[in-house]
Amino acid sequence: MITLRPTDLAREHGISTQAVRNYEQHGFIPAAERTSSGYRIYTEVHAAALRAYLSLVPAYGYAAAGQIMNAVHRDRRDDALTIIDRGHAQLLRDRDTLEAVRTAVNHLTAQSPAAPDPAPDRGTRTVGELAHQLDVTPATLRNWESAGILRPARDPVTGYRVFHADDIRDAELAHLLRRGGHLLDHIATVVQQIRTAGGTDALAASLDTWQQRLTAQGLAMLHAATRLSAYLTHRDSENGGLHRCP
Repeated sequence: MITLRPTDLAREHGISTQAVRNYEQHGFIPAAERTSSGYRIYTEVHAAALRAYLSLVPAYGYAAAGQIMNAVHRDRRDDALTIIDRGHAQLLRDRDTLEAVRTAVNHLTAQSPAAPDPAPDRGTRTVGELAHQLDVTPATLRNWESAGILRPARDPVTGYRVFHADDIRDAELAHLLRRGGHLLDHIATVVQQIRTAGGTDALAASLDTWQQRLTAQGLAMLHAATRLSAYLTHRDSENGGLHRCP
């Protein structure tokens, strides 16, 4: 069995040996055996684990990547796959929302700013229903309303917020741009541009950037799948020979 030093693992990825030790401590790679003098002994299995973890980060984010690796090391592969599935589902939702926003922008820019066509009827939503649809909290929607992003009507009897088709469109747009790191005041400006069907060049550029990010994330997921599969093969070939993290 080929043994590796912490510096060997670190050098491959341009990270510090302390980072390797931290990843081991957090369960992102298996616990290393020790020499009689206390030095860590890593193997190709550890190298494969590190490659898998670092490839998962750009695909699913730091938190999810750590959860996936910890689930693998607890021999809970279905839990790891569930986290991966959620990531793919979120990417698909982002793609669908991006396409819906592009359609809305293309439609609005083809109309006269003085009389844009209304959004297609997609029913109404309560604040709870719309929050559930977007996987955010009702408080988030209220914050967006305070920032001028949303302008829901009020039920004349109950006084509750009622989100119509245009409001749903604006909320989906806000959700997409918020995930892209845009600040609320910028999102409010973008939504106002949509409402008036004017000044959409900046919006189009923003959506193009998001399209590139979604493409990069999809490719990162493909790469991560190959790395994680290779690591699982290494683990299986070891037949439980490694000391596993609790």
